[in-house]
Amino acid sequence: MKLVSVAQMREIEKEADANGLPYEDMMENAGRELAYIIGDLPYFFEEEEDVEILGLIGPGNNGGDALVALSHLVADGWTARAYLVKRKAKGDELVAQFLEMGGEVVEASKDKEFASLYASLETAQVLVDGVFGTGIKLPLKDDVAQVLDAVNAALEEMEEPPFVVAVDCPSGVDCDSGEAADETIPADLTVTMAAIKEGLLKSPASDLAGDLMVAEIGLDETIKSWVGIKREVVDEDVVSAILPERPSEAHKGTFGAALIAAGSLNYTGAALLAGEAAYRVGAGLVTMAVPAPLHLALAGQLPEATWILLPHEMGVISAAAADVLAKSYERATALLVGPGFGMEDTTKEFVENLLTGKAASKKSAARIGFVHSESDKKEEKNGALPPLVFDADGLKLLAKIPDWAKKLPAPAVLTPHPGEMSALTGLTKEEIQSDREGTAARFAREWGHVVVLKGAFTVIAAPDGRTAVIPVATPALARAGTGDVLAGLIVGLRAQGVDAFDAAVAGAWIHARAGLEAAEALGTTASVLARDILSAVPDVISELE
Repeated sequence: MKLVSVAQMREIEKEADANGLPYEDMMENAGRELAYIIGDLPYFFEEEEDVEILGLIGPGNNGGDALVALSHLVADGWTARAYLVKRKAKGDELVAQFLEMGGEVVEASKDKEFASLYASLETAQVLVDGVFGTGIKLPLKDDVAQVLDAVNAALEEMEEPPFVVAVDCPSGVDCDSGEAADETIPADLTVTMAAIKEGLLKSPASDLAGDLMVAEIGLDETIKSWVGIKREVVDEDVVSAILPERPSEAHKGTFGAALIAAGSLNYTGAALLAGEAAYRVGAGLVTMAVPAPLHLALAGQLPEATWILLPHEMGVISAAAADVLAKSYERATALLVGPGFGMEDTTKEFVENLLTGKAASKKSAARIGFVHSESDKKEEKNGALPPLVFDADGLKLLAKIPDWAKKLPAPAVLTPHPGEMSALTGLTKEEIQSDREGTAARFAREWGHVVVLKGAFTVIAAPDGRTAVIPVATPALARAGTGDVLAGLIVGLRAQGVDAFDAAVAGAWIHARAGLEAAEALGTTASVLARDILSAVPDVISELE
């Protein structure tokens, strides 16, 4: 699903009109699709013999889309009423068509004290909000605000309010900024035309829009303005197409080998969460490279993994560990670095040694791990690094290394939350959060790597200008360890040969959906733990197959 600004959508419609798709045809197509979507909501009213729908109809194109939809639904046997807000019935061809089909019309300007509005709301199973669309300017004028206020007041008092469908966006939402008027009617479903408007994925609009669906309006997808949009909203069809096939004759080597360098005594669980996530997303083999003292605590909890015991200093990965890890590069098809590392200088040297391809100088024979003897002083070149995913403390350590972006084999996948992005860029968290998509896109281009900027509506940006947004914002993911799960999912997909951008897109979507599934299973977002998200991953993937 394309993600567009209001100006971009206007340009797309303008070019489509110039290329033989008149605005009238776009409206007819949009209304027909809207009617189809509304008619395909049987779990709300499939037992009803006489289904009633009320449309709030504004003066613009959204009102036109809604009127067309109402006409189609009347033809299908629905009882439909159009409540005209700032729109006159006389001389309106769409109103005339609706009346001819058997619909009923009430003009708000003639409905004293909203008596007809309240009566219609009481009997309607569906309410269509088609008052305003993308051209809204806030604040709302008093006469329209009073109508929306009246609707909200009535809905709040009803035991079984109608199902609310917003056309393109809930009336009162700024479709660029995400700002919303206080009078905006919260929707259960927003059917947005052709593409998702960027404001719908920003707060507070995102909380008012409900579920999102896209209605086709008949665009020729080869037109220049459409092709030029490189911003996507990720859905299950996108992710399903990314996931590797799993042929019946496959063996574990078919699905790659993920190598995960993670953990320290203070953050033991990070390694476990990442390792299991890599397996759950389909990797054939996962090798865990952890500080040696962690092995006893972790091995029994992930018996499917193989293990590399890394040299350590007081339970954190030491600089000397780079040489040990390099011996496994040849077998690995992807490498994750960073979960649970801590911020010790010796671990920073380990990261630097990985990037430079040099083994560390040995300083002490007391370290545990498989290293060369103390007498071997010369630096050795290691093998080529596998495709890389960097996460968590690994990112903060990267930020301390000069020219780190040039030293990473491209394209690596970087998975920062805003705090880690701040360390990498020098921007404040506030600056990052004020333009998440722009920030991710800018630095993906500058660094030459894929950036996964975590948070509400996670943004994935590629060096070539593509961006994708995960349409999920939930406190279920606001818990320690969930980022380790995400990193494990991405490296598991990279290990299977999925390219960097696609692996990040699919991993982030599966992660977000698993968070929602876990919250639903537990009945609350407050109790979701990272391992609950892990447990939900198989259910999410099974729904894609």
